[in-house]
Order: sequence, then C-alpha cells, then structure tokens
Amino acid sequence: MAHAATPRYRVAVRALCDFTAREGDLDHRFTPSPSAREGIAGHALVTGRREEGYEREIVLSGCHRGLLVSGRADGYDPRHNRLEEIKTHRGDLSRMAANQRALHWAQVRVYGALLCAERGLDSLTLALVYLDIGSERETLLTETASAADLTAFFEAQCERFLGWAEQEAQHRQARDTALADLDFPHAEFRPGQRELAEGVYKAAATGRCLLAEAPTGIGKTVATLFPTLKAMPRQGIDRLAFLTMKTPGRRLALDALARLGTAGQGGGGAGDRQRHLPLRVLELTARSKVCEHPDKACHGDACPLAAGFYDRLPSARQAAVARGWLDREALRQVAREHGICPYYLGQELARWSDVCVGDVNHYFDASALLYGLAQANGWRLALLVDEAHNLVERARGMYSGELHQRAFGQLHRSAPAPLVKPLGRLMRQWQALVREQGGADEGQAGQPTYRVLDDLPARFVGALQQAAAAITDYLAEHPGGADPLLQERLFEALGFCRLAESFGEHSLCDLTRHGRGRAVLGLRNLIPADFLAPRFAQAHSSVLFSATLSPVAYHRDLLGVPGQSVRLSVASPFRAEQLEVRIQGAISTRLRDREASLDPIVDELAGQYRRRPGLYLAFFSSFAYLQAVEARLARRHPELPCWSQSRGMREAERDAFLARFQPGAQGIGFAVLGGAFGEGIDLPGERLIGAFIATLGLPPFDPFNEALKARLESRFGCGDAYAYRIPGLIKVIQAAGRVIRSPQDRGTLVLMDDRFQRHEVRQLLPEWWRTA
Repeated sequence: MAHAATPRYRVAVRALCDFTAREGDLDHRFTPSPSAREGIAGHALVTGRREEGYEREIVLSGCHRGLLVSGRADGYDPRHNRLEEIKTHRGDLSRMAANQRALHWAQVRVYGALLCAERGLDSLTLALVYLDIGSERETLLTETASAADLTAFFEAQCERFLGWAEQEAQHRQARDTALADLDFPHAEFRPGQRELAEGVYKAAATGRCLLAEAPTGIGKTVATLFPTLKAMPRQGIDRLAFLTMKTPGRRLALDALARLGTAGQGGGGAGDRQRHLPLRVLELTARSKVCEHPDKACHGDACPLAAGFYDRLPSARQAAVARGWLDREALRQVAREHGICPYYLGQELARWSDVCVGDVNHYFDASALLYGLAQANGWRLALLVDEAHNLVERARGMYSGELHQRAFGQLHRSAPAPLVKPLGRLMRQWQALVREQGGADEGQAGQPTYRVLDDLPARFVGALQQAAAAITDYLAEHPGGADPLLQERLFEALGFCRLAESFGEHSLCDLTRHGRGRAVLGLRNLIPADFLAPRFAQAHSSVLFSATLSPVAYHRDLLGVPGQSVRLSVASPFRAEQLEVRIQGAISTRLRDREASLDPIVDELAGQYRRRPGLYLAFFSSFAYLQAVEARLARRHPELPCWSQSRGMREAERDAFLARFQPGAQGIGFAVLGGAFGEGIDLPGERLIGAFIATLGLPPFDPFNEALKARLESRFGCGDAYAYRIPGLIKVIQAAGRVIRSPQDRGTLVLMDDRFQRHEVRQLLPEWWRTA
C-alpha cells in the first residue's frame, strides 16, 4: 500500500465497500432505525464513554495501483490497540440483514488496513460497536487481524473495484472529450436562446447560482442543458442534475438530451445516442411507478426481484452503464434481463450516471438521494431547476407535516397490548391540546375551526415521541407481523418529530378541528430558504429558470439561494402586437361579488368568441366559480361549445380535455388557475387563440395565509406581496403564457378584475404586454 502523487481514481471507504462487499438479498423490510440526529448523539455517547487518549474521527487514506481510498474511522483506542466502527440501531440486533453486517465488517477491515499502514502496526483488534438507541447498551463484536491480512483484504477490495475504476476513468475522458466538441443541436439559436445559454455557461464556469427568467417558447431546456454540458470538462463538473416539477418536464429534458446526442448525425434510437455522445443519462422515477411487484415487500423472502439482488447487481450495473441511455423503459428492460428490482437498480446507477433527470425532491427533500450522494462523494454538481417558480410551494410541502387525531384514535383502539398505554397518553394529550386551543372539541355549526398555535405543544410532542419509540421497539420485536397501519402511523409520527426538532421562525404549528375527535395538528413550513440554503451551498453551480421568476427578491428570499447569485432576464422575442391584452375593470371577482360577476363574464366570453371564433381557455379561481360561469354560459348561449376541468382528473381525462384543442375546432375550455392546464401545456397556432382569466390568483384570505403574511412581513417586510400578490400573479402569467408560443402566433388575453388596473399589480405583468 502506497500513496501515489497523482492517483488516477479516488473512492471513499463507504463507496468502495458498498461496491465490493454487499452480497445476497436486497432487504428493505421495515427495520426501525435511528434518525440522523440520534445516530450523531449515539456516536458521541459511545466515544464519550472511552478512556482518556481515545482518538475520534481519524482521517485515513491509502493507495493501491493508482486507486486512492480515503475516509474517517470512528475511533481508535491506542491503549487496547482497537479500531472501532460505531453503528446505532434499535431492537434485536440478530435481525440485521446479512448484507448490512457484511458491509460493516468490510468497512472496519479497510480502515484497519489503512491505520496499520499509516502507523506501522503489526496487528490490530477490529471492533463493530452496536449501540441500541433505546437501552443505550453497547454490543461489541471483535476480531484480531494482522496487518498482512488486512492489507491483503484491502488490496482484494481494491482489485475488485479497480477494473471498474479504470473503466470509469476511461469513460470520464471519453465523455469530456466529446462534450468539449459538442455542437448546438440546431442550425441557429432562437431569439433570446443564445443569451440564456451564455448566462448558464458563465454560472457553471464561475460556480455561481443563476436565476434566469426567460419567456416561454424560446427553448429553455436545451439552452440550459447545452452550455452546462459544454462546461463540464473545463470546470471538472462530475454530475449534472436536471430537476423538474412534473413528469412532462422530465420528458422534455430527455428529448433535449437525445437531440444533443445525435446533433448532425440524423440518428434515431438510444443506441445512436450513445454511439455519438458517450454520456450516461438516467431518469429517476418514484418507486410506486416502477415497482414490478407492488403487492410484495422489499426483501428476498417476498419479492423475486429482491432475492439475490446483490449477487446479480454487478452484471446488471455493467450492462446498464454500457447501454448509457437509461430512461424509465430502458432501465426496466435492463432490470428484467438480469432479474432484479428496477427501482433499486436506478438508485445504484445514480452514483455512476453523468446526467440525472428527475423530480426536485431527489435533491431538495429532507432525505434526497442526489444531495446525499453529492455530500458523500464530494461531487462537483451542476443543478438545473426547471419551472423554478414552483419551488417555493414544492419545498414548503417537503418540510411540512400533519397528524390526524382520528387516525391515531383508531390505532389506539386496535393496538396490541404493549402499545395501549403510550398511545393512551398520546390521545389524552390530543384531548388536552384541543381543550386548550378553544375549549371545544368540534367546530361551530359543523364547520372546521382553525387556530395558529403560539408555539409547539411540548407535552404533546413529548407524548408523540414516546409513542413513536414504543411502536418502533414493538416493530423491532415483531418484524413482518404487524398491522401495516402501525407502520404508517409511525412514519407520520417520526416525520413530525423530525420537523419538531428543527422548528423555528421558518414554520408554524396549527390546529384544525373538523368535529369531535377529528382534529388535525400541522407543522407548516413558511420560509423554505432555511432548509434549501445548504442544498444550494453544496452544489458547484445552480441555475433556476422559468418564464415567471420575477420579482427576483421574492425568490432569493424564500429559496435561500447564495448571496452572490446572479439574475438574468431574457427579453421576450414576442411583440406587443401579437397579443391583444384587455383589462375588464368593470368586473370584480372578489368572493362577495361572484354572483354579480357571472353575467358580465359570460358577456365577455361570448362577445370575444363571436368576434373571433376559435379555441380559448378560461381560468377561474375555484371549481365552484368555474361551474357557476359554465352553467350561466350554457343557459344563455347553448350553441357555444364548452368543456371543463373536473376535480381529480386522471391522466386519460386530462388528455381528452387537451385533445379538444385541434386546428379547425372551436369552443372554450374551462380550467382552474394553477391547475393542470395553467402551465406546462403547449397549444401553438390555432390550437389556442386566446385566454380569459377571471381572478388574480390570490390565495384565500384565511387565518393560515394571514399568519403567513405576518411572518413574511416580520422577516422580509413584504408580507402582502410575498403571501398574496406575487404568488397569485405568477399563476396568471403562467396561464397567459399558453396563448403565444412562437413568433407566428396571434392571440387575445382578457384579464377580468378591476384590481388588474392597480399600479402594484400592473408592474408585475410582463413588460412586453400592452394592456388596454
């Protein structure tokens, strides 16, 4: 073992052992595990018990044939010459999966080899220290090994990995060479597209965050992917993550990558893509959408694709990276050919792919895969976030949670004997909390009542933590035989407790009562910046892009992007004469004026349709409002074709709604602002010639949004704008953006509400609109 001046490949100890030491079945049956905070506290507890002179967090590294392996060993006791790897757990240790135990031994043996080489030790005692979080009892598993044996083990692991490492180095060189010569996939840039591409390249080159507002229709997807790919070899960027808000965004990204891969080649299939551009592209998909056996648990005793997973993984992994193009269907095909789970194959391949295309939760969620890999492997990661105007609300959802009194009450009534007391204490705290927050257990006149709490209910959270611990211990003692609802309630409780640990001014706690025994306790994130800032700091560069990313201060404040972030606003290629914008200031869409607004809105819809028959979209603030206008239009103008969005439309129903928008057709489609048809749909030319928007899109003036307004006012001094006006108008501008999709399009936009005439509203509308 020796250190090379310039190692050809680097790998962390954990990643090395993950690759070489796992074997046997995939085993993801529920095993209650400590939280990250409990794990850190457990490590501190164990090391705090050790004698004076005990060494903690020892940085170690060693090289074998150009492969540099490095990591941090948990602790070393020089008095007993013992190297310790500390693991926290809950419940019966004998139920730990065999592949997990094998991984732990491999890690401590590799660390042992590195320590012996560094300090000239002839032998070493290796110890796996398992700390039960519940009892705080340590279980010590030890073995004594010579330095020669540990060196042989280390070199064997390196040899198993080295072929892969050399393959990866060759791939990286080929990838970077190809990307340096990459050509733009079209003969010329669209108006505004080059400006956006240059801004994205500069962000990647300088390692900064860019907030780019660029109009719909200029080709933002390829204008962000192309320059980032070009920057990867020169800036040493390891991975690119293209993150989307919805499934159609993933498809657009994959299509753009396909065009980039076959630029100037006239290519077609996935094989052509990879022959011309050696780039590994992986589509990350939710487990629920790719699971081949949704009725089976994720372990070898239940699922045939989990049995022997790690034994078949090497050949599947090799076949997958050789294929390179791994969208959902291609990944599934590779997995089926090798008889393993496609979801967990995809999780493994995220480590080895150059470009990952997936939902924003894969990087920004509390337990995000890509964020964890970037941290663990020290990646220089480039982020591209599409439709970034949605990230505020998506992130709020990621860091919010709620508990339902009725669900826990039902669990209490059917609970096994060991859980009756802890769940009983929890239910008593529920009742006490409800009494303290209003004196009644149900809303007035059958209506829900809502209240923002002054602080976290400490006694309730304490009882919840105790109940969660009791359920965890019970499940550890009864694996596989418990009611699935028990696990479901446990996950909810653990999630709530984790949020409670980080509770602060970025969130609020509220209580909604729907009737006796049916209260809902919520932890709602208001300012996602506090959670997202570390994610942006981890990335080498970030580009957030959208057609509606103004005002920039709103997104900077609420998303927590770095202070040196750059803003780019690409001028619209569209001309004012392409879009006739009318404000109907005589109409009020306020709740109190809804009934009076129906006939004026119908007059506007019918009048515009008579002047220019064709296809239109009409947007409303709610389904109730939509249905009222639709009914009034049908009564007064039964000859005018119309169809409408309904609650909870399935994909086939959404497709049928959009299928009505064909050249030569006529009519008005009714939709809810901010819903499935308010953004992300493309109806160019005659497929859509106008839109009516009968709302400012403002969130309801309810106690929650008033509390949000107060919190945002306190922190940023922009309560009304940040809570109401800006989010509403982002939806309006997105919906209006469906009308003009190319320089050839012509259309009409009618904004129906007197508040559109106000200065503070008009200044938020696109500059190229000329309102009348």
